[in-house]
Amino acid sequence: MPKRATAGKKAAARKKKHKISKPRRTRGKVAAKRASKRKPNAQAARKPAAIASVPGVVVRGRIGPRYAEILSCDALAFLAQLHRRFDGNRRDLLAARSERQKRFDAGELPDFPPETRHIRDDDSWRVAPIPADLTDRRVEITGPVDRKMIVNALNSGATHYMADFEDANSPTWANNLEGQINLKDRWQGQIDFTDPHTKKRYAIGPKPAVLIVRPRGWHLPEAHLTVDGAPISGALFDFGLYVFHNANAQLAQGSGPYFYLPKLESRHEARLWNEVFLFAQDKLGIPNGSIKATVLIETLPAAFEMDEILWEMSDHIAGMNAGRWDYIFSFIKTFAKNSNYVLPDRSQVVMGEGFLGGYASLLVRTCHRRGAFAMGGMAAQIPIKNDSQANAAAFAKVRADKEREVRDGYDGTWVAHPDLVPVAKEVFDRLMPQPNQTDRVRLHVRVLRDDLLKIHKGTKTEAGVRLNIRVGVQYIDAWLRGRGAVPIYNLMEDAATAEISRAQIWQWIKYGAVLEGGVKLTAEFFERALRQEMQVVKREVGAANYARGRFPEAIKLFRELSLSREFVPFLTIPAYELMLTGSFG
Repeated sequence: MPKRATAGKKAAARKKKHKISKPRRTRGKVAAKRASKRKPNAQAARKPAAIASVPGVVVRGRIGPRYAEILSCDALAFLAQLHRRFDGNRRDLLAARSERQKRFDAGELPDFPPETRHIRDDDSWRVAPIPADLTDRRVEITGPVDRKMIVNALNSGATHYMADFEDANSPTWANNLEGQINLKDRWQGQIDFTDPHTKKRYAIGPKPAVLIVRPRGWHLPEAHLTVDGAPISGALFDFGLYVFHNANAQLAQGSGPYFYLPKLESRHEARLWNEVFLFAQDKLGIPNGSIKATVLIETLPAAFEMDEILWEMSDHIAGMNAGRWDYIFSFIKTFAKNSNYVLPDRSQVVMGEGFLGGYASLLVRTCHRRGAFAMGGMAAQIPIKNDSQANAAAFAKVRADKEREVRDGYDGTWVAHPDLVPVAKEVFDRLMPQPNQTDRVRLHVRVLRDDLLKIHKGTKTEAGVRLNIRVGVQYIDAWLRGRGAVPIYNLMEDAATAEISRAQIWQWIKYGAVLEGGVKLTAEFFERALRQEMQVVKREVGAANYARGRFPEAIKLFRELSLSREFVPFLTIPAYELMLTGSFG
């Protein structure tokens, strides 16, 4: 690890940086003033314009209305700079992930890095001051970046809205570009629209939620745009376009370019994001520290480097989030070849117990010790129509989960549906009347390595296998058709659930798990169950809807992932290859 400034020098340097002059806001104000004079959707009917030519940059995706506005000459040049400056490092870090996984496969266990113990033991350092509109984050709603979702989320009553280009977004070219158009329109005062089918008018209310954007993880490509012949990183594409088009407007309106960063596995990956932020701020002429990120701790390796991640991003980080569903998937993936770490049914892997209990406690302690916010996990429940009793039971689960989070010291939480906003808000208002709980440092909490590796007690069931099959295949089908947030069995599912579903089946088959009742999970049993459960799904969704879907491809991919000789790190990578068929211009 390169030498870093001492805590005292670093604090002095930060103090000097934060006395920087006010951001240059002229461009944002002028753009907002001009935008306010335009009629909503005035450009929507225009024919696609030609994309500007930038040396080394090739746009391979089809060009729709207003795409040229997002893929402007200056924006493409900025993307090219990001790619040329950072993509080599990104690829090196992905290779380092693979090398570390080989060590895990050989039996090595994750642990706190001894070479960074001085960072963990030093009580003197804190993250930089956090903007006012990020200090009360009690309820955050998440969802994809379609226009209706954005307006509804901003009006939901949540304090913040995470606009998602990652797990809740199927990364079609149209979804990604139209999402960027929608977010730009939000900051230019042009997000209002009328649904052409229902004629319902959608407009942002007087107190919209604070907007935070989640780009894709470091591992995902954006194949529709190449730089010097190579696909650009999905992370740099999503981040680059959003910050280029909106940073100045956000600062002019009293907010800022805020991000959630997914799937990090080490301090080195956090350092890369920090370098990207520094570069972007310099190129866009905005003050250092303007960009603020919340890092999702949703991989097992990252849990052992929470202090280090905060240290690497100390000028640009606002907090960390307990990404529970991806964290469970990462636990399975990390120990895919270790028979000592086979989990029970995913429904029995609950917060507050086993490795999730240690992880949740450590995240709060680490964040608050450094002056950062600790954000709780997702409540995925959605309203159950025509069944008030079941709906009440679901909401009671949400309420209990949020009460646990407040008691654990969390400063806010996530929900997936607007109807859950008042449920979660009532809990935090009642138990946390102040803006946050960062004063609860919890120095008495001590979480050791074994606490982060403790297996949940529970059973492996045939019902769990069959549920994993139905949910996994249905999600992949929807994802291939362009939907990333999918209601399945009264839960709003994203890619994380499908990852857990196929990963758990893979591991149970590999180790011949004996299910409750004495049935051994073999490849033959899985194949039979897959055929049977697809008939169940066909009945549930209807034969016509089943036929119109992409179920044959989804079934094939789920089977291949579940039965593959080697564990496939991410289902979204082979699924993306399927999605690309016929998608280029």
